[in-house]
Amino acid sequence: MTIRNIRLINFRNYNNLDIELNDQLNLVIGKNAQGKTNLLESIYISATGRSFRTNRDRELIKLDKREAYIAAKAYINGIQRLIEIKMEQNKQKRIKVNGIELKNIRELDTGLSVVIFSPDDIGLVKDGPSKRRGYLDMSISHLRPIYRYNLNRYNKVLLQRNNLLKSNDKNSNALKLLDIFDMQLGKIGTEIIISRISFLNKLSKISGRIHKNLTSKKEKLALTYISNVDFTGKCKKDIEESFLNNLKLNRKKDLVLGNTSTGPHRDDIKIDINGMDVRMYASQGQQRTIVLSIKLSEVEIIRLDKGSYPILLLDDVFSELDEERRKYLSLSLQGIQTVITSTDIANLEELEGMHKSIFCIDDGKLS
Repeated sequence: MTIRNIRLINFRNYNNLDIELNDQLNLVIGKNAQGKTNLLESIYISATGRSFRTNRDRELIKLDKREAYIAAKAYINGIQRLIEIKMEQNKQKRIKVNGIELKNIRELDTGLSVVIFSPDDIGLVKDGPSKRRGYLDMSISHLRPIYRYNLNRYNKVLLQRNNLLKSNDKNSNALKLLDIFDMQLGKIGTEIIISRISFLNKLSKISGRIHKNLTSKKEKLALTYISNVDFTGKCKKDIEESFLNNLKLNRKKDLVLGNTSTGPHRDDIKIDINGMDVRMYASQGQQRTIVLSIKLSEVEIIRLDKGSYPILLLDDVFSELDEERRKYLSLSLQGIQTVITSTDIANLEELEGMHKSIFCIDDGKLS
């Protein structure tokens, strides 16, 4: 899968951009705040319909403009698709695929997969559990749309349950309603937990191998799913029963606190290097390498699932890596359409000799 051409009108700091991308390697060189990350963002939106930087579409529109436009010409298994996205102030974005307008973003199925690594992704290691849950939810949803459907259903029931817990209405009818919410949370939440465990087991295995190579066999990376619902060695029915028992045991506490204290919305990922918790002991360089290992393993999972590599977006990654890690990363890019940003082409000497296009960017203008 590749994007051959991308056009931007009034997107972020771009007035009017129309470029052809290399099927293999694309280097975007320029100083900070010139629009390098904005270009990556437009590619990401073309594949997913969403930004990885903001939930507010109006932030994507150039200042003093009322609308913005993205068009991407993509090829998936040799079939061309034209993806068009129009954003207007105070309106829902409009998306067309091959000229047919979608009713909403949930209908978007471009066939494109994309993986991005940006400096902010180090939060996967050092930030709180919600960051890691969000990464799991986004990654699994892209592979399995039913997961996003289950997640939306779960969050809706969770909100209803929490509203009831916060209310002053604690009569017998309200408590019966809690029983109904618990049954729904148990059923849907178990599906979410099982999906997360399955994905994380693959991610841990592949990222462990990649990280071993990235660190010259010095570090062993392990990812473990942490849940307040007992799932170890249990079947689906047993996990659901464990979840329901936890909800029942914690009901008094939940009524006092006004929220639900157990379930996948509270779960986390434990990240270890050589058996040590990385949040306690890993340096910033180690944290960055861990995230890179995770992202490269996601690329491999998508290839195994869909039969072709996703588009890989690397935002100012090479400058933060030592020579050995840059060499390994450059070898990992073979056969993957990749867009790399950097402030200095000297940081990318490991990519010499590879088939590539080089773009220089200055205030939203590419040459």
